[in-house]
Amino acid sequence: MHSNAMPSEASGQAEADGPTDANGQVSVNGQPRTEGTGGPADGIPEATVARLPVYLRALYGLAERGISTVASEELAAAAGVNSAKLRKDLSHLGSYGIRGVGYDVDYLVYQVSRTLGLTQDWPVVIVGAGNLGRALANYGGFVSRGFTISGMLDSDTAIVGSRIARLTVRHVDELEAVVARHKVAIGVIATPAGSAQGVCDRLVAAGVTSILNFAPLVLSVPEGVDVRKVDLSIELQILAFHAQRRSAARPESRPADAGGNAGGGGGRSTPRVTPELAAQG
Repeated sequence: MHSNAMPSEASGQAEADGPTDANGQVSVNGQPRTEGTGGPADGIPEATVARLPVYLRALYGLAERGISTVASEELAAAAGVNSAKLRKDLSHLGSYGIRGVGYDVDYLVYQVSRTLGLTQDWPVVIVGAGNLGRALANYGGFVSRGFTISGMLDSDTAIVGSRIARLTVRHVDELEAVVARHKVAIGVIATPAGSAQGVCDRLVAAGVTSILNFAPLVLSVPEGVDVRKVDLSIELQILAFHAQRRSAARPESRPADAGGNAGGGGGRSTPRVTPELAAQG
C-alpha cells in the first residue's frame, strides 16, 4: 500500500526548461474514439499522462539504488525522452528541480503517484482465468504499485472454484455482485475476442469506467469510459517490421571469385574475361 505522507517539497530556482510541446493530445493508445473517451485530467495533456508511468518506473529504480536527487538529464535518459520534454511534463505537476541539484527523488515519486491516483489502492477484477489471466493474477508488481486483484471470473466450469494467487475463481455470472462487493474500479478483460464486448458491456453496466483490454478486439464503450488496449501480436508485428528493415539494410557478403578475392574487399579483384575482351586481346 502506498503511503499518503508527503515528503518535504523541494524548492528553489527552477531548472531551465525548453519550450517543447507534449506532442499534443492523441486518442488513447492510438485507438479510435470508441476505444476510450477520457480527456486530460486537470489540464495535463494525454501525451504527458502516458509518459508519467515511465518516469515513475525510472524513479523507483533510482530510489532502489539509494539515489536521493537526480538531474533532469539523468532522469530523461533513464526514461528514454529528452530532458526538455521531461521538464515540460513535470511542470504540469508543479514540480521544479533545484538548479545544480536536480529533483528530489522521493518527492517526485509522491507527486507522480498522486497525479496518477496511486496514493490509494485500486480494486481490480480480472475476467478470464486462462493462461494470461493467471499470469496477471500472479504478477506481484500490481500490489506494490497500488492495485489489488479483488476477484477473478471465468465461464469455464472446470476452472470455476479453483484457487489462483490466493483467489477463488468465481463464475462470470457473479460479475455484477463481485464489482459491487469489492467496489471494483478497474476491469481487466483477458477473454477470447468473441466474448470480450459482452464482458465489457457488463462491466460498464455494473459501474466500471476503466478497462484494460487484452482481447484482440476494439471495444465500443459509451462516453466517459476509458479503455486501454494491450495487443501483444501488434507489438510483435511492429518488432518484425523493424527487424526486417535492419536485415534488408545489412550488406550481403559477396562470394569469392576464382582468384580467391571476395567482392567488395580491400584487394584488387581479377576482372572477368568475356569472349569479346579475349578477341580484342
